[in-house]
Amino acid sequence: MEANSFEVTESFAKQLDKKDSLAAYKEEFYVKEKEYYMNGNSLGLLSKRSETALLDALEDWKEFAIDGWLQADPAWFYMSEQLGEMTGPLIGAKKEETIVTGSITTNIHQLVATFFQPTETKNKILADELTFSSDIYALQSQLLLRGLQPETHLIRVSSEDGSTLSEEKMIEMMTDDVALILLPSVLYRSGQILNMEKLAFEAKRRNIMIGFDLAHSIGALPHQLHDWGVDFAMWCNYKYLNSGPGGVGGLFVHEKHLGTTPGLRGWFSSDKEKQFDLDHDFVPAQTASAFQLGTPHVLSLAPLKGSLEMFNEIGIENVRAKSLRLTAYMMYLIDHELAGFEFEITNPREADRRGGHISLAHKEAARICKALKDAGVIPDFRAPNVIRLSPIALYTSYHDVWMVVQILKTIMEEEAYKKYENKRDVVA
Repeated sequence: MEANSFEVTESFAKQLDKKDSLAAYKEEFYVKEKEYYMNGNSLGLLSKRSETALLDALEDWKEFAIDGWLQADPAWFYMSEQLGEMTGPLIGAKKEETIVTGSITTNIHQLVATFFQPTETKNKILADELTFSSDIYALQSQLLLRGLQPETHLIRVSSEDGSTLSEEKMIEMMTDDVALILLPSVLYRSGQILNMEKLAFEAKRRNIMIGFDLAHSIGALPHQLHDWGVDFAMWCNYKYLNSGPGGVGGLFVHEKHLGTTPGLRGWFSSDKEKQFDLDHDFVPAQTASAFQLGTPHVLSLAPLKGSLEMFNEIGIENVRAKSLRLTAYMMYLIDHELAGFEFEITNPREADRRGGHISLAHKEAARICKALKDAGVIPDFRAPNVIRLSPIALYTSYHDVWMVVQILKTIMEEEAYKKYENKRDVVA
């Protein structure tokens, strides 16, 4: 839907909701009355299906005890693989290429330990200066473990505007001494989508391993990781996929690398046919299952099953279509209702470059976020001056978006934010 087809009125927002084919899914989630949750890009809301899946797992524990590893539904022993197979359609992966396990940071350590194989002349890692700090910490650790210095062996693509990155600049930095690349699929502050297909193609041409952190794209937009030739990827499931706080993450390893011995070994890395032999001679699984480490966290895995059932029922393309309409509508309202209040939309406006959230910069962002929370809007703040607003396709209505912008307009007109301290909360 083009911006010039939108209107500012409340009645128009309600008309959009009547035409929304996904509107009924809002009833699947625990949405508080008179609260507008715009922080699903940090932690998604609980769905009734996820709640049921967790309660079912508890019931299986009560009923089967140790036998739940094989008799529960799903059997705990194969649960990570089953959820990996359910995740596959969201990222364009084959079932054997995906596993639900670990967290983003532990999965970065596993995958970099596996695929970063430095030589005397090819020994650098390419990242970017806008990526999430945990990714950099993990890369620094991996370099130090190899006896390499982060100051010289970790190179970062710089940003010209502090919000976005240039793919052309990244390609220029794919020099002969780069052995591995790790980049975000969507930048967590600005919401810019990187052209993963193009970057993977250029990395392959230069014999460089390339991986992506999908934290801000999985569950928000389609991927074709297998067809694009991406070597590896990792993600969390508690944002757009609504698996719950601290929910188990996931990883992807391209089919061409399956059979590679994992850099970090653990019991659940084993071939399942031999795992209970308890032999000290390690035999890894021949699928992405090899990149697991310890025992699956069954109770943290369970909610994801309920959520993935919904996503596969709806189709990620339909989720993306509504997400784009919601964010386009929000930008239209911001342009028309908040003009003159010194806001700047810093996310890309183009549909093919925009992720699932709006990045709104303002010098008073920290105080405005506090005013929004007190007014029933749950935003997200990112230092130093960004308000992130994420209208989630499965549980945000067009009228919700209209209300959020009207509340923000009232806060600015009345200067209500000025009564708050100009500092960020520990968790914002």
